[in-house]
Amino acid sequence: MPADVRVRTDAACPKHMEYGPCGGVGFDGSCEIDAALPCPFVAVETVRWHGVVASRAPRTADPVPPSAPAPGAARVRSLLGIRRIVVADLPARALDARSIEECITAMAGPVDAVLSGDAGPARVQFAPTYRARLIADAGMIPFIGLNCRDRNRVALEGELAGLAHAGAGAVHCVTGDHTETGSRPDTRPVFDIDSTQLAALAREAGHLVSVGESPTTPPVDRRAARLREKERAGAQLCFVNHCGGAAPVAAFIAEARALGSQVDFLPCIPVVLDAGSAALLRTFTTLVLPPGYVEAILAADDPREAGITAAVALSAEMLAIDGVVGVNLSGGAAPGREVAHARDLAEIARRLEGHR
Repeated sequence: MPADVRVRTDAACPKHMEYGPCGGVGFDGSCEIDAALPCPFVAVETVRWHGVVASRAPRTADPVPPSAPAPGAARVRSLLGIRRIVVADLPARALDARSIEECITAMAGPVDAVLSGDAGPARVQFAPTYRARLIADAGMIPFIGLNCRDRNRVALEGELAGLAHAGAGAVHCVTGDHTETGSRPDTRPVFDIDSTQLAALAREAGHLVSVGESPTTPPVDRRAARLREKERAGAQLCFVNHCGGAAPVAAFIAEARALGSQVDFLPCIPVVLDAGSAALLRTFTTLVLPPGYVEAILAADDPREAGITAAVALSAEMLAIDGVVGVNLSGGAAPGREVAHARDLAEIARRLEGHR
């Protein structure tokens, strides 16, 4: 792609992305922060991986020491060599170490790892490295989400180095929602780099690198191609965002494989157990669920049991797809129900034992 096209998209994107688009594009192709603003990446061809491009010419940059493979990454690779895994979104309260420990204790055993990243309703959280240490100390493998909204490249490189020592099993690289969405519009965004560039830095730092992709978000016909470029940068795992069920996931994986992708896939499974968890799930950007999924659960005599049963059934369908190495139990807890939600996640994982 010509350099002038990259400059124009970078200048037009509120996140200054080099490798767009992000997962927040509206279904009509609009920007996540302004419905009247079209995403500049939707109308251009997929940006090919050409390295971590500095926005300004460097003077004298501090060198980043060579990295060895992170011990946590080796642990996850070993586990994936034995069976498919269950990764659950961590339902703990933000800035609450005791809540993290209680939730991990409730999930330990059936659940293999927890994904702890950024949540729009709780933008002020413990630093990623500290969260990883708390999770690891409580006895669980941490998959840590790292976003480009809140830290510049130097700070991200520091977090990546710290995460290797803190026991992170994988680093999930995301560009991040803009600060004008979520709970902290009063803060200034950073976006020094984007998720594709962060994936390259994470791989160089010795991590097992995961990224997300949204098959139903424009440009739908080029989402697999964008994943391929993230893979060229360093991604090894792909969390497939909610896209309507097993058939769309299978189609997306097939498209990625046709382009030469070798990444492993973990589809997101919507976990709805009550009205509170349903409301939280609906805050997810460009959410596409199987038709009637939430409505059927909430209308059941026992929504909790109906939600567990639905999550198990959908997970089993996903695990039958070639290329799927696990599932992500996705969503969150209603306020005050964090530990109970964690127990329910463990129950879902327990019922999946025969499918793993």
